[in-house]
Amino acid sequence: MKKIIKCPSCGLSTPYSTDNPFRPFCSERCKLVDLGAWATETYRVPDESTPPDFEVDLFKNSD
Repeated sequence: MKKIIKCPSCGLSTPYSTDNPFRPFCSERCKLVDLGAWATETYRVPDESTPPDFEVDLFKNSD
């Protein structure tokens, strides 16, 4: 029995099995649309870290 899932890109029902080379997507198009969203930074992983505490004075004269 094949597990049926929804394509993360378009929502179409698709089998999640080795018969589907694009899994979890329904097609190569949906796979490439998702890849393009990551490449253009439409999708982002949030960064919870804080930047280091330091000050840079660009106008300070270092004589």
